[in-house]
Amino acid sequence: MDDLTQEFIAESQDGLDRMERCLTELETRPQDSQQLVGEIFRAVHTIKGTTGFLGFSRLEKLAHAGEHLLGSLREGRLSVTEELISGLLRLLDGLRGILSLIEETGGEGTRASDEDTALIAELAMLNGDEHETPHHDKAAPVISIKGVEEAAETAPAEAVPAASGGPSSGSSSGDKTLRIDVEVLNRMMNLVGELVLTRNQMLQSGVESTNFPELARRLDSVTADLRETVMQARMQPVGNLFGKFPRMVRDLARTCGRDVRIEFSGQETGLDKSLLEAIKDPLTHAVRNAVDHGIEPPADRVLAGKSAEGCLRLKAFHQSGSVVIEVADDGAGIAIERVLAKAVERGLVTPEQAEEMSEREALQLIFLPGFSTAAAVTTVSGRGVGMDVVRANVEKVGGSVELESKVGVGTTLRLRVPLTLAIVPALVVRSGGQSFALPQTTLVELVYIPARDRDKVVEHVGASEVYRLRERLLPMVWLDRLLGLRNSTEAHGFYMAVLEAEGCRYGLVVDDLLAPEEIVVKPLSAVLREIGLFSGATVLGNGTLALILDIAATAARAGVKPVLEEVEDQVVESQQDEAAFLVFEDRARERTALPLGVVERIESVPISRVEYANGRALLQYRGELLQLRDDGHVLDGMEALEDEEASVTILICGDPHTKTARMGIVVRRVLDVSDGAMLEKDAVNGDMDLALVNERLTTIFRGFAGSVGKSWRDVA
Repeated sequence: MDDLTQEFIAESQDGLDRMERCLTELETRPQDSQQLVGEIFRAVHTIKGTTGFLGFSRLEKLAHAGEHLLGSLREGRLSVTEELISGLLRLLDGLRGILSLIEETGGEGTRASDEDTALIAELAMLNGDEHETPHHDKAAPVISIKGVEEAAETAPAEAVPAASGGPSSGSSSGDKTLRIDVEVLNRMMNLVGELVLTRNQMLQSGVESTNFPELARRLDSVTADLRETVMQARMQPVGNLFGKFPRMVRDLARTCGRDVRIEFSGQETGLDKSLLEAIKDPLTHAVRNAVDHGIEPPADRVLAGKSAEGCLRLKAFHQSGSVVIEVADDGAGIAIERVLAKAVERGLVTPEQAEEMSEREALQLIFLPGFSTAAAVTTVSGRGVGMDVVRANVEKVGGSVELESKVGVGTTLRLRVPLTLAIVPALVVRSGGQSFALPQTTLVELVYIPARDRDKVVEHVGASEVYRLRERLLPMVWLDRLLGLRNSTEAHGFYMAVLEAEGCRYGLVVDDLLAPEEIVVKPLSAVLREIGLFSGATVLGNGTLALILDIAATAARAGVKPVLEEVEDQVVESQQDEAAFLVFEDRARERTALPLGVVERIESVPISRVEYANGRALLQYRGELLQLRDDGHVLDGMEALEDEEASVTILICGDPHTKTARMGIVVRRVLDVSDGAMLEKDAVNGDMDLALVNERLTTIFRGFAGSVGKSWRDVA
């Protein structure tokens, strides 16, 4: 295809997407018909006008028939009915089918005229033009108001069914193109120009020049801005994906005998284009499940005291560096008893295990391959293929899936995905003398185990080693053993990264922790892909290579099972005054702590990125200006070294109790994450806030004592 045809296909697909959204809205809001019909008319009219110029006569005839019907609707000669909307949706499918054929073959095809004739005749009848049915060399099919009935004759087997594409058909050109704001492109060009100028100046000055450190800082700043701008250019609103679902829900509801309305919120939430495509299928399956399994038939809903019309809500929002998409229905919910009975029937768990399972554990069974509680297999679902694939596909892009349900109230499926796959925050670890990167989206917490405590805290269950973390037995996976590396465990002890993926939480034992970095993900070679334990590779800041661990694949290779142990009630009651703390040093030899719930991230920031204004230390961080608190005067000591390459550790946090803005806390080093309990004020002379953490007195960082026991989720 030439460039003009490719542009025409992309523009036409965009117009048909708008047409689909407007048609489903028109059926639910006929009072707004003037605006919506005008938008639909323009989409079809544009296609008809351009096809005449390009010579696509088949597409032109079909678009002309649709334009004629829409003209009558726009002029008020027709009213909005379900039959009319269905006919226009079939027109949309027919136009999409021909566009797909043009993209695939370069031509419209000549063997699908029967389908076109039937569709054009249906549109004419809906318009009241019985005598204007186009002539055809074969017997015309019988037409009904609600659709096209089969005629004595059928289209040849090799004919292309232009009108049978359905809501999921469409050109792949949308996957290859992006619409970018001109302002974003202008900014990218300006930054590229700055990058070229800085490079030229660096080449001319040389590393021995006194200006080199300043140029390096400028290069770092320009590169960071360019990266953010490119990421912004790749961002697309989630609404582009949500727009596909009203038509699908409409068709599914009629197929399943349901009455369903769909509501959206957060359509403007931005997500990387590649991730938007990656979650399309999982999200589609979740919506289908909600309509078929979640929402009850109208009669059942009325008997349960609900409205006959069910509600399906799609919501998107940003949370802690990720995008969360929720699919929530107000249906019957998931009966845990049925889930457990089906699991026992299939031999997935024993009756004894089923009796001991909590509700949360039972819900995780739904994600097992082949699991289904459907009473009957339908054309929509019920074959037990899907929920395991939903979780696998989401976690393949570094995301996670959560499920909540309450009988009689409804079910919520929550997809959590990173903002982008190109550049991701990661924790770099060392094991067996090699470096590996752990995506921070899968990192729950870090634990340091001194060598003297190893025999006390590491327990054995059969041949497996487990660690008791806050009354939960955590399977331990030794990375050097799993990869067959030389054992190089440090004499002082070892670190354990608590990771979670596919419902599995386990501790990955490594030799050492390096600074967290934002890494650029590179694809793997075929040889490394065959190993199945790595999702990519990256080049670290020091120039060394590191493999990115696939957290779910690592758990599977190590034999970790998705067991979620709940803390017993009496244990919770006895520890209700305890909380988790992040312990650090901000002054030499003084232990200070923050409630773990207020810490968003631990960043290692070059000292050159710290700026000053009006005597205050500030940090430009992800589009906002963070004030830095340096109670221990760590920055003063580092600047005295005059080492521009040095990095400082900053805790990015905020107080969820008061909902204040985020801030950065400068620390000397992070020591541990441990449980502890606040001490009563009466037990302390003065007004200090103290806690007992690991049986040692620890100062609570000023202003955060009221957040003990709180977390971001508690106040969301």
